[in-house]
Amino acid sequence: MTVISQQHFIESVADALQYISYYHPMDYIESLGRAYELEESPAAKDAIAQILTNSRMCAEGHRPICQDTGIVVAFVKVGMGVRWDATLTLQQMVDEGVRRAYLDPDNKLRASIVADPAFTRRNTRDNTPAVVHVELVEGDAVEVSVSAKGGGSENKARFAMLNPSDSIVDWVLKTVPTMGAGWCPPGMLGIGIGGSAEKAMVLAKESLMEPIDMADLKARGPKTPIEALRIELHDKVNALGIGAQGLGGLATVLDVKILDYPTHAASKPIAMIPNCAATRHVHFTLDGSGPARLDPPDLSRWPKVDWRPSPEARRVDLDSLTPEQVAAWKPGERLLLNGRMLTGRDAAHKRIADLFARGEGLPPGVDLRNRVIYYVGPVDPVRDEVVGPAGPTTATRMDKFTEMMLEKTGLIAMIGKAERGPVGIEAIRKHKAAYLMAVGGAAYLVSKAIRASRVVAFEDLGMEAIYEFTVQDMPVTVAVDARGESVHQSGPAEWGAKIAARIPVRVR
Repeated sequence: MTVISQQHFIESVADALQYISYYHPMDYIESLGRAYELEESPAAKDAIAQILTNSRMCAEGHRPICQDTGIVVAFVKVGMGVRWDATLTLQQMVDEGVRRAYLDPDNKLRASIVADPAFTRRNTRDNTPAVVHVELVEGDAVEVSVSAKGGGSENKARFAMLNPSDSIVDWVLKTVPTMGAGWCPPGMLGIGIGGSAEKAMVLAKESLMEPIDMADLKARGPKTPIEALRIELHDKVNALGIGAQGLGGLATVLDVKILDYPTHAASKPIAMIPNCAATRHVHFTLDGSGPARLDPPDLSRWPKVDWRPSPEARRVDLDSLTPEQVAAWKPGERLLLNGRMLTGRDAAHKRIADLFARGEGLPPGVDLRNRVIYYVGPVDPVRDEVVGPAGPTTATRMDKFTEMMLEKTGLIAMIGKAERGPVGIEAIRKHKAAYLMAVGGAAYLVSKAIRASRVVAFEDLGMEAIYEFTVQDMPVTVAVDARGESVHQSGPAEWGAKIAARIPVRVR
C-alpha cells in the first residue's frame, strides 16, 4: 500500500505553484510562437511579442508572468490503494501548500482571494482557500493537476442550458464576442458539455488542464466527433478576427478543449471558460517515494523574440500633460509614458465614490487633475525591485466609475487592459479624455518601466491601494481617443472582414 505523507503533498503543491508562476507550459509557448510567426496584424503582433518577451524574462528571473497570480484550483485524483500519513484534511493540505507558495520571500505572489465575498470582501492575505475537486480512482498513487486562474479570464466564463436541438457552434460563436478581450487572448477555450449545470462548469475548467495539440490534431485529422468539433470551433472563432488583446488579428484562440458527460434527455448544458495569456497549470503524481519533482524547461525552446519599443512611438511627459495633448492622440497610436502616474482599481474607485457621496474630497496626497491613472494591483517587490510584476487589470470594471472620476477629479487619461464598454466610452468622449491599453500578460516587462513606487492612500487595501509610480518609457496604445473611437471595435471588425474575404468559413 502506498503511503503519501502530508509533508510531501504540501511541499509538492507549493513547489508546483511557484513553478507555474514563472514557467509557461511549453506547449503554450510553442503554439504562441507559431501564432506570432503567422500574425499579420501589426498591433496584434506587437502584443504577442510583448507576451513572449515577458514569458522568457519571467522564466529567467523566476518572477510572476502576470501580476494576477490567480485563484488556485486543484484537481486531485486519489487512488483507492493510498493511505495517508497526515493529520490535515486534503483541503487543509492544499491550502497550506498555497500559503507557503504565495508567501515565499524569494518570489512572493499576489494575494487576491477575499473572504465574505458578498459584503466585506476581506483579503485573506495568503491566497487561501483554494478550490479543490477530489475524485477517488483506481490505483495506488495521487495525481494532482494544479492551476492558478486569473480573475480577468475567470470573469469571462459563460454558461447556458441549451435545448437538445440547439447548435453548440452557434452558441459559441454568438457568445465569444460578448466576452470582450478581458481574458487576454490569444489563449484557450475550455468547453464542458452535458452532465448538470455544475458538472458542465467543472468539465470546462478541467479541460483547460490538457496540453495544446491543435496543430497535431489538424495534421492527423479528427478521429471523433468531439475532435471535429474542436477544429471547427478553433477555425470559426479565429475567423471572428478578435485577435491578440482584442486588437484585431488572426489568432484569438490557440486551441479549443472539450470534455463531455451524459446528461438528461431534456437538457444540453454547456459551459465555456477561457484561459488567458498567463496560462498556468502543471500535473504531477505522488507515488509515496517523495515530493514531486518538476524539471525546469529548456529556455532555448523559447522563440527568438525580443520586444523593443517602436521607434515611431510618441514619448509623453506625464508631469506636464495637458488636455490639448490628450485630444491630439490618435486611435492605435503607440505611446511611451514618462513621469508620475497614480494607480487605482476596483476597491479604490469604490472608496473614492463613497467619499464624494458623503460630500468629502479625495484623500490627502491624491491629486488627479491633469493626471493619468493606471488600473493595476501589483505584486510585492522582492530583492532590489521597485515593484513586482505590474500589468493592467480589466478596464471595463471601472466603467461605472468613469463619469464620476472624469467630472469630479480632473483626470484626463486611464490605463488598463482590454476594451471599454459603452458607458465608459461615452464618458471618455464627453470629457475629451483618453483610454490607453497596456498588454495583459506582460506584467514583468511592464514593471521594468516603473522606476519608483510609493503608497499614497488606502494602504489597508494591500495591492488595491493607491500608489504613485514614476515610469520611464512605459509602453501603451491609444485604445479610445478623445472622440470616443475605440480600436477594440475597429480592429476586430477590420480583421474579421479581411479573414472572411480570403478564407471562406464553411457553414454546418
